[in-house]
Amino acid sequence: MSWGIVVVIAYGILSLVGGILGYLKARSKPSLISGLVSGFLLFFAAFLESQGYDLGRPLAQFIILVLVGVFGVRFNQSKKFMPAGLMLSTGVFCLIILSFF
Repeated sequence: MSWGIVVVIAYGILSLVGGILGYLKARSKPSLISGLVSGFLLFFAAFLESQGYDLGRPLAQFIILVLVGVFGVRFNQSKKFMPAGLMLSTGVFCLIILSFF
């Protein structure tokens, strides 16, 4: 299993858990829905990549890029590391890994 697949799965788990925690803490249905959708899409992209399909990596990069944009705006507004800064920084890290490995 490549590093790219590992980081996509890890970011997918982080998205899922973050969405669930956002719902449990603030009763935020948008957090739950976006966390579940983005997490499962990242798992699907990792599956495609692991099966050798060319669509897996670009799909993962696109999803992570969208999340980096969303969390970049949220971090700029709130200036709080949790959860926006965490998702922003790990997303950028994932994009770097996906670009080089």
